[in-house]
Parts: sequence; C-alpha cells; structure tokens
Amino acid sequence: MTQSTAHALGASRTLWELVERRAALTPGQPVLLQGERTVTFGELRDRAERVAAGLHDRGVRPGTVVAWQLPTRIETALLTFALARIGAVQTPVIPFYRDREVGFALRESKAEFFATPGVWRGFDHGDMARRLGARGVFEAYEDLPEGDPAVLPPPPSDGTSVRWIYWTSGTTSDPKGVLHTDRSLIAGGSCLAHALHLSSSDVGSMAFPYAHIAGPDYTVMLLLYGFPAVLLEHFALPDSLDEYRRHGVTVAGGSTAFYSMFLKEQRKDPARKLIPTLRLLAGGGAPKPPEVYHSVVREMDVQLTHGYGMSEVPMITMGAPDDTAEMLATTEGRPPEGMEIRIVDGDGKQVPAGVDGEVRLRGEAVCQGYLDPRQSAEAFDEDGFLITGDLGHVLPTGHLVLTGRAKDIIIRKGENISAKEIEDLLHAHPRVQEAAVVGLPDAERGERVCAVLELRAGASGLTLPDLTSYLRAEGLSTFKLPEQLEILDALPRNETLRKVLKYKLRERFSG
Repeated sequence: MTQSTAHALGASRTLWELVERRAALTPGQPVLLQGERTVTFGELRDRAERVAAGLHDRGVRPGTVVAWQLPTRIETALLTFALARIGAVQTPVIPFYRDREVGFALRESKAEFFATPGVWRGFDHGDMARRLGARGVFEAYEDLPEGDPAVLPPPPSDGTSVRWIYWTSGTTSDPKGVLHTDRSLIAGGSCLAHALHLSSSDVGSMAFPYAHIAGPDYTVMLLLYGFPAVLLEHFALPDSLDEYRRHGVTVAGGSTAFYSMFLKEQRKDPARKLIPTLRLLAGGGAPKPPEVYHSVVREMDVQLTHGYGMSEVPMITMGAPDDTAEMLATTEGRPPEGMEIRIVDGDGKQVPAGVDGEVRLRGEAVCQGYLDPRQSAEAFDEDGFLITGDLGHVLPTGHLVLTGRAKDIIIRKGENISAKEIEDLLHAHPRVQEAAVVGLPDAERGERVCAVLELRAGASGLTLPDLTSYLRAEGLSTFKLPEQLEILDALPRNETLRKVLKYKLRERFSG
C-alpha cells in the first residue's frame, strides 16, 4: 500500500469511515491475529456492524456512554468498532484497574453500559461491577451481542464530536477523563504510521492494553497501511515469543520497558536472533536512554524508533527509521504536519531553538480537554496550546529533545538537577539493567539525589562509591552526584506501558 493511499485514508472523517474505506480496498487481507484466529479487514467491518446491531437492540444509541474494561483481544477490537459504527461515546478502562479507579470512571462518565471480561486472570470483574452499582453490565470476552444491521441508523459523519473518554493513570490523585474525537485519534495514528514507513508486508504487534490510548493509535496505523497485528492478551517473556515467531512479527515494542525486556531475553542467547523476522522496535510513552537505543541496535540487530505521546495527545513526535543514529538515540523524533510544538520559559514566552523550556502543543491530535471543565481551563494557555509539564528543546532540524518533567526536577541546595540526565548515564553502566533517580526530602539540602537500580543478571553488587566514581568519570557535575543508592529486584511499574512509578520510590525511601 502506497503512502499516498495511506494519506488519503487518513483524511477519513470518522473511524467507521476509515474501516469502510479500508475494507473496500483490501477486504481479504488480515488485520487481527491471535493464536489460531484471523480477522480480515472485510470481516472486521461486517462483524463489527452485526455487533453494533446487537448493541442497538440492547439500547445503545448515538451518544450513549459505554464503558468497557477488556483485555487485548479480537472481541475488544470488534466491540470498539461496533460502538464507533453507532456513534456511542466509549470510555475504555485499563483491565488492571480495580474498585477505586473503575468506580471513579463509571461515576464521572455517567456510563449507561459496562462491558467486562467476567472472571479474567483470577479476578471477578462482574462481581466488582455489581459492588460498584454499574449499569447495563454485560460480558464481552468471548461472546458479543449480534443483530441485523438493517436496524442501525446511518453511521456518524461528524468526526469532531467527543466520542472517547480516556483516563490518565491516577497515581497520587484521581485520574482525569481525557476527551477525544475520532479525528484526534486518526491524527495521532497517522503520525505514527507515516513516521515508521511501514508497508502491507509488515506484521505488527500489540503487547499493551488495548484500552490504552495506544490501542486506537496502532489500529489506525493498520487501517491506513493495510497490514495485520498480533494481539497479545497478556505479555510476558519468554512465554510470548512463540506468538511473535508463529506470525512472523516484523514490528514490536510498546515502550522503553518493553525494549529492555526484549534486550534482556536476547542476552540469554546472544548468538540466536530472538525473533528471526523482527526488523523494528518502536514505541513511546516513557523516556528512552540513549544507551538503550545503542544496545538494541547492536545486540538485537534491529532498528529502534521512539516517540513522544500521552493520553492527551496520542502521538506528538516519532523517530523515523531513516533518521541518523544520533537523532534516534538522543531525540524523540519530529512532529508530523499539523502538530505545533512551542517551547516556553517560566513566563510563558517562546524561546529560540536549542533553548530548554516547557513543552506546549497545539494540533488536531490534541484532546478537547478534560471531563472536568476546571481541569480543562487549567490545561491550555491563552493561545490554545496544551501545557504538558514536560521540559525540552527543539533542534534546528525540528527534532524534539526531552530533558525531563517539571515535577521531576530535583532541587538540591537551590540547584536544579535533571533526574533524566543521571538516569541516561546510569543506563550505560555495564552492571545496570534499569535505573530511576528521585529527589527525597532532606532537612539540610532541601532534596537529596537517590538512585534506585535493577542490576543485570549475574552482576555483582554495586556500592555508592562505585557509582559516584563512574558518574564522575562520565563528566557528571559533583553537585548532581547521588547521595543514596538503593538496589531492587524490580522497579515498581504500572500495568499499561510499564512506566516506573517514582512516587512509590519516594514513599519507600523517604524515611
């Protein structure tokens, strides 16, 4: 499939229009692969329309709010597109969330229906739904309601109405309901698709929860370029490798943690390529240390492209396979046409290229705000740019370099220290598998620098003097050196893109 055709498909007004246009082009080509099951683009359209009719029979109408908490399965994708066919408002909930987060999402969204997997991985989601007093509860793990598509109203034609409510990962506070339209999701997926230079001969993979914002991001890419993806209901290595190998996956990834997991598995047998058909790892959602890029390329013999996205803006920038190694290792790639990036100083004034500041965003892929109007009012500046809280700068080439989070700056004796700068150096240490740096309260210094590490398999112990000696040799300024070192078997992570939960590290080691 040519890029010009993909660009034309990207102009679709709604997700359902995109499904119909792709199904008309390549109805017999596979799109979803899971175990022995295959769904083609034509079957996706036809089956989703029958499911839409079944939902319509149950009372789902355009604008009806439907929550779903389902794993990464073919049925989940079918339900999603069935709801898109009706024009319902859907609010995906990560399947690992429990009473607090799920109850909050159901209450705030005023969901009229709630699709669950029943008992999944030992947890009874139906029982939780009953505890929470959810309305319209039905199971959608294996069996979906079906009906006669003749009962359906015309598909939606307006792609700019809010039809998606995603939830940020509330860690120390309640999550935020992020409002998206079909067009904002298509714009985000188009950025990913066009940057990666994929073709109809590729085979992708979804190892992350489909309920994450990356779900539609990736599915849009499949629809634009006409290739399939393997769906992994539960990702774990080495167990998931059989699925990658069975289907000949060429593109894998998810986030930095996924790269590290693949790399760790590759190191068990360096002489044998982990997935023979794999040529590209791609992802985003968390910082990527340069050494991770170099290690993947060197040890796995594949390319690695990394991007920048968030629930509010599913894809902001993406590295391209034809970028230089330096750009791929040290930047988040470039934004697509239509995505404006503005870097501002503390007073909100734009700074020149190469100067660090706060990252702000404006474009079609940016969300419409939050479910809570007060949060929306605080999220955008007077020019309509989303305030991200991320810090970085733009190079003259247009590539974005992220240097940290505003809240991830450690202030030690009045000096600002970037946790990311230290983490990038630690990832290059031969005995370090994963690293996180946090600021801990300190009566004398304000904050002290604490490094928390996972060591590589078989690596001998690492002391604080060892670490500081290494960082000095790497040129790190003395005032940035860690004053505390903690070694863990595994850093605490969330269940979506496996981001490190730094608040848990601060809670654990602040004593």
